Amino acid sequence: MTLRFSHPVPYRAVCVLAACLSSAGIACAQNAANSSGGASTGTLTLKQAVALAVQNSSDVKVARMEYNVAVGEANVDRASFRPNLYTGSGAAYTNGFPGTPGGGPPALFQLDYTQSIFNPEVKSQQHAAEERARSAKLEIDRVQNDVIARTANAYLELAEVRHSLELLGTEQASEDKIIQNTHDRVLANQELPIEETKDQLSLAQVHERLVKLEGREDTLAQQLRDLTGLSDTAPLDVEQQDQALSNVLAQESDNQIVSLAMQSSESLAEAEKDRLAKQDLLHGAHLSYLPTVDLVGQYSVLSKINNYDDYYKSFQRNNINAGVQITIPLFAAKTSANVALAKSQLAASEATLENKRQQVRADAKQQQQDLRELDAAREVANWALKYAQQNLDLAQTRLQQGQATLGDVEQAQLDESERFVEFLDADFADQKAQVGLLQSTGQLAKVFQ
Repeated sequence: MTLRFSHPVPYRAVCVLAACLSSAGIACAQNAANSSGGASTGTLTLKQAVALAVQNSSDVKVARMEYNVAVGEANVDRASFRPNLYTGSGAAYTNGFPGTPGGGPPALFQLDYTQSIFNPEVKSQQHAAEERARSAKLEIDRVQNDVIARTANAYLELAEVRHSLELLGTEQASEDKIIQNTHDRVLANQELPIEETKDQLSLAQVHERLVKLEGREDTLAQQLRDLTGLSDTAPLDVEQQDQALSNVLAQESDNQIVSLAMQSSESLAEAEKDRLAKQDLLHGAHLSYLPTVDLVGQYSVLSKINNYDDYYKSFQRNNINAGVQITIPLFAAKTSANVALAKSQLAASEATLENKRQQVRADAKQQQQDLRELDAAREVANWALKYAQQNLDLAQTRLQQGQATLGDVEQAQLDESERFVEFLDADFADQKAQVGLLQSTGQLAKVFQ
């Protein structure tokens, strides 16, 4: 079926995305993925495709696992400031003062308690690990937005490619008729043979485009199946998005869009978290010149082996030691080295953060300019399509009046199909740019909530 516009289409790609915010859930798509036969008569909507992709994405799962790892690392550093109990026993041969290889008295049973109260270096490592965990959480959002963008682009391009294939099928039929008409005119000495060769070249070019689009359709369909988790046997019908709704960014100024991009950039937020982590490490390195304070305690049941009781006038089997251990650094070459290292790491992190700010700002402005250019190109393609449609109507009218030939009508039909394909290409490019801008400004995920 050939879709024709009788007037310029007031349409932008974000409308395509927002149009998918219907009340339907993802049950239809899940049935397609989970049914035993892998078949479904329903159409996969864009919102359903995105929901399935986020649900089944291995990239999102890996990002969540990495976040759990980061949280675990922060918990390991935090454990130093919580109670720690150790127990054990052992025996050793001694010749002289009885004891153990660790320097303590021989004990049948020993219970040790340790807990850091003030240790700036370890505390700074804990804070840095916590910042890295927050950064890993931001990475989940970044990966999820990337999955949404890839799914939306694959879905929209697949719909555009399938529509283009329909139009090229019509164009191929028109080319066949034109070739036959030209052939008849050549036989009647009304056209030169070179015109027939020209028409054959046009048909071959249409066939070439068909072959490329068919290959692209297979690639996009497989990509969408991989993203959504649909089986290879399940049908994959996508919707033609043609509903016009308001652009969610239409009321925002250029500066506001840049500000949204700065606020929503996961990479910028991660760079900021890295800078805070480096600040914590530098602060802890400076405080490492101060003493450390730990709570310590020990309960032991001593043994009389190796004549330990002979060394003391009074032998007591059960012993308890508890107190505070203060360690004062008199000269620690490692501390000054750690301070110098932390300073250089912080300087590098701050430089990276500033470069990231400039890059995000420049990318947002470039995306806006690219979108303006693509909007203009789409408008040109829209008016070119309208002109071709009116030219086809005129050719059909002239044919009925005997003022044009069937070849003229077929040529007008061919031109309309080509303009339609060009409009679809321009429209998809505009849609893709809209998806990119929505992703950069943090609005993409909101469209599918």
